[in-house]
Amino acid sequence: MAQVLEFKLPDLGEGLTEAVIVTWLVQVGEVVAIDQPVVEVETAKAMVEVPCPYGGVVTARFGEEGTELPVGAPLLTVAVGEAATVPEAEGSGNVLVGYGTGTPPARRRRVRTSAPERANGTAARSTVPERPHQVAAPEAATHPRVPVPPAALTDGPAPVISPLVRRLARDNGLDLRRLEGSGPEGLILRADVEDALRANAARAGARTAPPGSAGTRTPLKGIRGVVADKLSRSRREIPDATCWVDADATELMRARTAMNATAAGPKISLLALLARICTAALARHPELNSYVDVEAREIVQLDQVHLGFAAQTERGLVVPVVRDAHTRDAESLTAEFARLTESAHAGALTPAELTGGTFTLNNYGVFGVDGSTPIINHPEAAMLGVGRIVPKPWVHEGELAVRQVVQLSLTFDHRVCDGGTAGGFLRYVADCVENPTVLLRTL
Repeated sequence: MAQVLEFKLPDLGEGLTEAVIVTWLVQVGEVVAIDQPVVEVETAKAMVEVPCPYGGVVTARFGEEGTELPVGAPLLTVAVGEAATVPEAEGSGNVLVGYGTGTPPARRRRVRTSAPERANGTAARSTVPERPHQVAAPEAATHPRVPVPPAALTDGPAPVISPLVRRLARDNGLDLRRLEGSGPEGLILRADVEDALRANAARAGARTAPPGSAGTRTPLKGIRGVVADKLSRSRREIPDATCWVDADATELMRARTAMNATAAGPKISLLALLARICTAALARHPELNSYVDVEAREIVQLDQVHLGFAAQTERGLVVPVVRDAHTRDAESLTAEFARLTESAHAGALTPAELTGGTFTLNNYGVFGVDGSTPIINHPEAAMLGVGRIVPKPWVHEGELAVRQVVQLSLTFDHRVCDGGTAGGFLRYVADCVENPTVLLRTL
């Protein structure tokens, strides 16, 4: 007898609580193999193909293309034959972000096959692993979560297990006992809290808005919502400070021109040279390649430099990450920046390419501005900002001259270091920009 296993939308990355179904890659009645991609979804950060950890026959799909589902909502069910029960039921062990497959419960019960789609259109019964709740129809995932009426307020603990959800509610003065969770057995998810906060804000706005001031409302969702949450958290948790310095980049620009004039390979990008300087500076001041473990009250200094860089796309601001940037030369950095930038504009970055950064390089000079005090990309400890490089009057070798000048800024977490360390890092970066041969000492 076949066993029907339910596959739920897994956690696809840091801070992502939902995804939109873009394209189903399998049909009801189709045979799928373990780890075969079954659906393409779009998160606030990237397009992702989701593999199914079970092999068998697809018996139902939950959600039409264009439907937004929360993490943990059912995606599809797969009927697994007796011959394959042991290996299939154990799952592939394949892990997306924060998600793994394991052996389902052995107990079974009979249920009605009332899924949105059925193989062959029949109403045959099947068996599924016993679960404490009914499989929700896909449209249920799009219903807004509403606060529980005051009469339903209980004195017992709220059904929530995530400390991040508790903190989000606590920081915003929200009583979790008044919420109705959309997760299994009424579990309160992050999306439930965010929906309640948006509803409260909307009600407050309606009460305080003066007559005739109705404007255009844009929901903070998708990539805009993720960016808003991340930046707000950074401002709440990180006591940041900023220092800056003007530097004469004339010699750096000449060095780049010379490199590209003599080499037969790809042209070295300015961002790659700045990244190479940045990793050399982090080797001298590793305190800035760290993060604060708030729960343990510890500063965690990291061995590898995974360098994030800000990229503005049509979908919004994203921060792709160059892995092991400290081991790459200028050519390798140029190629990786180009690859990730192309993927960012195509909306094809994977969650792994958007998470795990340890330090961020922000070239806001491409927007035609000289300076900025950027918000740190939580949970990192620092961000180096680079303004536009423009001709300016500059005293060079005792004479007034026109030189290529750039403003460099460093925003840092004051918990991990003091101004001396931050100033030393920024001064070293400026020295390398003004005289690239300084880098030769560390190569």
